[in-house]
Order: sequence, then structure tokens, then C-alpha cells
Amino acid sequence: MRIKTTREQRILYIKTVARWVMYYIIILASFVIMTSGTWLKPVLLVPAALCVSLGSGQYSSAVTGAVCGFLTDIACGRLFGYNAVLLTFFCVISSLLFELYLRRKFINYFLITAAVSFIQCGLDYKFYYQMWKYEHVSRIFSRYTLRIWIYTMISSVFVYILYKITDRFLMPKTHLTIEEAIKTN
Repeated sequence: MRIKTTREQRILYIKTVARWVMYYIIILASFVIMTSGTWLKPVLLVPAALCVSLGSGQYSSAVTGAVCGFLTDIACGRLFGYNAVLLTFFCVISSLLFELYLRRKFINYFLITAAVSFIQCGLDYKFYYQMWKYEHVSRIFSRYTLRIWIYTMISSVFVYILYKITDRFLMPKTHLTIEEAIKTN
């Protein structure tokens, strides 16, 4: 096994801290975009949380999902903690899926983001509109909920690009030793 030098360890720490700072700057920028403008805007924090869970462990995904969920609750004016529970659960599940079964490819991320954002928008519609039997509640679903879901899916491409650029420059590279390269499992 190869022992890392102190210089390599220092570079690893610096790159890891810089990568997480960039992740949370992107999350903060997504929150600012969500809180400005009209009512029809994408829920950018869902793709941002799922991007972090794409390449992180379960604990960091859970924390990021909770933070993004709380910020979504603040931005959308929802019950505090509602989206935090949802995003924490979905980020942990997606982190496990990417760790155990799926490759870290765009199509897998896009499909998981589509499913999670549709479930989040659907539950939001069910609990905040359909349950209270407002007039023309189906119009709310077709005019607002589906549009927000489509905008979220379109914007998830740009969020993914930002995260891939961040990972490309700041993800620490792992080096294999000869023993690890030869070893077959």
C-alpha cells in the first residue's frame, strides 16, 4: 500500500474543502435564484442536492439534503421541515443507488432527478391544493405544477454541468498501487 506524503495529504485536504465550499456556493446561488422573480421558477435545490449525492457518501448526502430541503421550505413558503425530510430521504437513497448499482452518468442522474422532482411536486400539489378541494384544482396542476417540474428538469442540466466542472478540477484523484491494480476481485 502506498503511503501518502504530507504534501499529498495537504493537497487532498485543500481540494476537498474547496470542493465542498463550491458545492455550497452553488446551493446558495440556487436558493437566491429560487427566491427571486415570479412564481413560476424551477426548484433548483432538488437537482443541486441530488448532484451532491451523486458522488458523496450517505452522511454528507443526508446533511446536504436536509440543508437544501430547509432552504426549499423557506423559498417556497412551506411547512418548515417538510421538504427537508423528503430531500434527506431521497438523497440518501440516490447516494446508495449510485454507490451500489448505478454508474455516475448523466442519464442516471437525469432520471433520478426527474423521479424525485416529480414526487416532490406531486406531494406538494396533493398536500397544499388537492387535499383542501380548491376550485379548479386540476388547473393548478396543469398550469403550475407541471410547468415547475419541466423547468426544474431543464435547469437540472445546467446544475449538473456546474457540478461536473467543480468535480473535474477539485476532486482528489486516487492513485492505485501495483498491488491494487493487479488484485482482481
